[in-house]
Amino acid sequence: MLNVGRLRVLKEVAYRGSFSAAADALSYTQSAVSQQVAALEAETGLALVERHPRGVTLTAAGQTLVVHAEGILARLEAADAALSSIAGLRGGRVRMASFPTLTLAEGEPEEIEPRLRAGELDLALLFEFPGQPPLAQGMTRVELLEDPMFLALPHSHPLAKRQRLRLADLAGEAWIQTSQASTCARHVVRCCHAAGFEPSVSFESDDYQTVQGLVAAGVGVALIPELALSVVREDIVIRRLAPSPPLRQVIAAAPSGARLVPGAPAMLGVLEAAADDYLRARERREKKGRPAN
Repeated sequence: MLNVGRLRVLKEVAYRGSFSAAADALSYTQSAVSQQVAALEAETGLALVERHPRGVTLTAAGQTLVVHAEGILARLEAADAALSSIAGLRGGRVRMASFPTLTLAEGEPEEIEPRLRAGELDLALLFEFPGQPPLAQGMTRVELLEDPMFLALPHSHPLAKRQRLRLADLAGEAWIQTSQASTCARHVVRCCHAAGFEPSVSFESDDYQTVQGLVAAGVGVALIPELALSVVREDIVIRRLAPSPPLRQVIAAAPSGARLVPGAPAMLGVLEAAADDYLRARERREKKGRPAN
């Protein structure tokens, strides 16, 4: 295999027309340039330059090799620039996934976490509920915020006029929830059991806008995470459950150690800043008596 350093020397000799000029451009000695060209000729088994009293010219083989050397060196320089960009956080790719309420590459936490561990993803937004084993153990893990779940009722519901509701007040209602196998649905069922009843599920949907539409149509009531309430229909009401609402913990996770891509820490910082902004906006809403977005 040809030596890249020697190809660079040959390219400079071709451009400068002499060993001495190439040596000045490369900060080499003239003897070192001559030795590099001679070694390259030995590698190829061909004469690459013709030496003259006032300089050198390339042979046909030398001209052919320089054409290829220019392409090789240009690609190496581009690769070096790309790596420097990644190392300096000016570029690179971060493969990221999240849960549906943030509309990125979607999936349930139990689906995303194994892909993160397998190296298919560089960063993930996950959520977990109290009582379940913590996600992303042994990985870089950042707790971003607690996401409370609010009760959604149709405007015409008899309980819609009450500002303070307990989960037990909904024991006789039809429920709309996410798909039965989802983490959220399982947690809602656990909360209903703790309140003393088995929820009667009338419809399932993993799209919270669809859930709002079903609530508005009177199909049932639902618990919806605050992060999914950035847009609330005018024909439903949102109520906070007393004494405290069900919560889910939103976390960001990334591989640790050498598998942590250079852009991931910066993205984690962006997510932390966004979570802080969201929490400050939540405080302002609550001071105005608006529990959700």
